[in-house]
Amino acid sequence: MKHESLDRFHEAFKQLANTSPVDELAWLRAARRSAFDQFDALGLPTTRHEDWKYTDVSAIGKRSWHFAPQHTGRTDDSDVRRIVDELALDPAGHRLVIVDGHHVPGLSKLNGLPHGVFVGSLTQALREMPERLEAAFVSPPYADGFTALNTAFLSEGYVVVLPPGEVMDQPLHVVFLTNEGGLAVQPFNVVLAGARSGCVIVEHFVGPSEEVYWTNSVTRIVADEHSNVQHYRLQQEGSKAFHIASVVATQQHASVFASHAFAFGGALSRTGIGTSLNAANAQATLNGLYFVGGRQHVDHHTRVDHAEPHGTSREYYRGVLDGAARGVFNGRVIVHRDAQQTDTHQANHNLLLSRDAEIDTKPQLEIYADDVKCTHGATVGQLDENQLFYLRARGIEERMARALLTYAFARDVVERVRIDSLRGRLESLLLARTPEGERIRELL
Repeated sequence: MKHESLDRFHEAFKQLANTSPVDELAWLRAARRSAFDQFDALGLPTTRHEDWKYTDVSAIGKRSWHFAPQHTGRTDDSDVRRIVDELALDPAGHRLVIVDGHHVPGLSKLNGLPHGVFVGSLTQALREMPERLEAAFVSPPYADGFTALNTAFLSEGYVVVLPPGEVMDQPLHVVFLTNEGGLAVQPFNVVLAGARSGCVIVEHFVGPSEEVYWTNSVTRIVADEHSNVQHYRLQQEGSKAFHIASVVATQQHASVFASHAFAFGGALSRTGIGTSLNAANAQATLNGLYFVGGRQHVDHHTRVDHAEPHGTSREYYRGVLDGAARGVFNGRVIVHRDAQQTDTHQANHNLLLSRDAEIDTKPQLEIYADDVKCTHGATVGQLDENQLFYLRARGIEERMARALLTYAFARDVVERVRIDSLRGRLESLLLARTPEGERIRELL
């Protein structure tokens, strides 16, 4: 990383050094300082790093970002309220709204949380229960410069703490709305699920403007024994935005973790999702769909670590790429020596709708145990000519036939969504991106 780029980050960190959400927490100040020192050593990743070989993020380092909004009075105006109301998945459900890196209580609402459950902003959680969050900040070494930078410049985020046995009966919809050009928001999110607890969380990233901004998000999830955490990500950033994200889960005995990641927006996006099955009988599911066009670049890196026996994991990712879009998928599953009787399957299928679209896919399976059931695979191709012929033989014109097959290919992942309102929203997004989408809607 060039010195002038680092100098800009150094200057920005000096300006924010005394603006922590809770300056009285000495350990948080130390964690932020340590994180920035690690970022200083790591820098932003380059294409010389194997995990970033196909994703060039140098454009992020070249820009001068500001890490605090310059128009804080606009977070709750009528336009923002209208956008949030339109985005609402369930008007009666739980909702947290973070606009330009600031929690907006007036647009958020929580309805009858179970006893002892905490749901709120990161700032609120650091004030009310700092001891519960300290481990999330001081536990890394950081995987790369982006995750270190997130802690150093953390702005806001959400926290969910579930005591043992408590289950949230409604999904939590967290809206991250960015509307200011040149802003770099750094959401830091924590989910602590106690034994036998459960929750469903939807992270929704939206940028309605055509401004250039940058979201750099980190989510840490701890799933205790027999807990069930269902985590959804819907990325609809603005067309000129940069989106970098990291989701890291750790799982205990018989816990269930499911990740569903959907990427539609952004000029460049990179999402890393990983889980460690650290005790016997843990289960993990990673589903994902990316649907991009134009000159969009979308990258998903996943990692599943089977550390103990009798673990089960399933991973299904699909991509649809049009125009000159480029996709990257790297799915890594590691079955460690003690993880006997592991059952894992991984699949990545990609549909290229144009000659200029491109995908780099790399499923990886590393097995160090001998009593396992492991499979993986990937496909890249265009629409099936036999299926096209079948539809056209039944009187469906070619353009409509292609649209139907594209929609059906992408909808395979959407059908795995268990939240009715979110599944309906995703189907609408698919139809909006599919030629003849309105005609398909009429048929359905």
